Amino acid sequence: MSLTLDFLLPPPPASYKADQPSVVHNTLSATTDRLIEPVGRHFLAHARRKTHNRTFSEDERHQAEEKANQVVEEEKVDFEYEDVDIDTVNQDPTQWKSQDNYAILGLTKLRYKATEEQIKKAHRRMVLLHHPDKKADKNDDAFFKCIAKAYDTLMNPVTRRQYDSVDFGMAYLEEDAPTAKTEGDFYELWRPVFEREGRFSNKQPAPSLGDANSSREEVEGFYDFFYNFDSWRTFEWLDKEGAEGSDNRDDKRYQEKKNRAQRAQLKKEDNARLRKLVDACLSVDPRIAIFKAEEKKRRNAKKNARAEAEKAAAEAAAKKAEEEKAAAEKAATEAKAAAADAKKAKEKAKKNIRKEKKNIRNIVQDNNYALPAGSAPATPKEIEEQLIKLEDLLTKLATLESVVAVRESFEKAVADNKLNEAFTAAL
Repeated sequence: MSLTLDFLLPPPPASYKADQPSVVHNTLSATTDRLIEPVGRHFLAHARRKTHNRTFSEDERHQAEEKANQVVEEEKVDFEYEDVDIDTVNQDPTQWKSQDNYAILGLTKLRYKATEEQIKKAHRRMVLLHHPDKKADKNDDAFFKCIAKAYDTLMNPVTRRQYDSVDFGMAYLEEDAPTAKTEGDFYELWRPVFEREGRFSNKQPAPSLGDANSSREEVEGFYDFFYNFDSWRTFEWLDKEGAEGSDNRDDKRYQEKKNRAQRAQLKKEDNARLRKLVDACLSVDPRIAIFKAEEKKRRNAKKNARAEAEKAAAEAAAKKAEEEKAAAEKAATEAKAAAADAKKAKEKAKKNIRKEKKNIRNIVQDNNYALPAGSAPATPKEIEEQLIKLEDLLTKLATLESVVAVRESFEKAVADNKLNEAFTAAL
């Protein structure tokens, strides 16, 4: 069976020769460096084994223990459905990168503690409540897409970890973290802070803050752990995308370079933030004060009198600090009152300027809009031109003194029947 093709083949290139079995028509393109990043659960498992110097069997046993511990932790977490006010969450699917995924699914009480099963239950409930088929406008599926995106993000271990690194619903907790000056029960203030921070540790479980009965070894171990904190926290979720629709490799490389720099900067700032938190906690930890006092007492058992004197000095210093604080508050109150008086004076000056400007307008309007003496009554066009000039003049007058000077010069000019000349000179 023969086949006939009804078209002409293109002519061969000029370098083609029929008597040669092969010929090189062109050279290979130059090599290009490309950035290839390893990803996937198998790479993560490899990186985990290398980081912790484990064999395959040791890593499998450790992972099994972690899962067992996670199951025990999950049993302690009560799950209850939350009502979601869609007016308070993101409804624009194009803004999925900045939405609070836990809030959209009604998991604000659990957040990073939510299990896959709880996420599935919450997603199923939200789908049933907000499916487009249940709306009058069946094409209104914007919020439904936000739900789907939140579910996809939280069910994927990689994207969930990226999102948990910057969980927008918990950002305010970092901003409102206690300081060394925050009043209240030390353990109630600081225990939840380090429970939240501990979730970012590569070493689990993270030690607890403990209580007043914790041993010195436990307390020192806690601070050693957080001073040498090994965080898995990344900020990839905040990466900027390149220009929409752009496939230029140079643009992509440039954007990736900027993203890496941004992640490094955010990581540096986060480490500094955690270090500052640990410093503040350590500075007000009553157990540290007790340990120091006990150590000092052991070393200086024969110097109780001196210790009493130091205690009295500390109390006096505290009293002095309180007095200085009260004086500073008084000074701040007086400064605030002075600022208020200055503001009132400024407002009064503005009011006087407006009043003087009004007087100037009245003088011009009452005297035939400052037309030359003996002129006929101003026409609408002349009125408009004169008022424009007048407003330009008033705009230039920024101080009360300058406004008063112009008003007085106009009043004198009216008395001398030379308002037009004065008006023109003022312009």
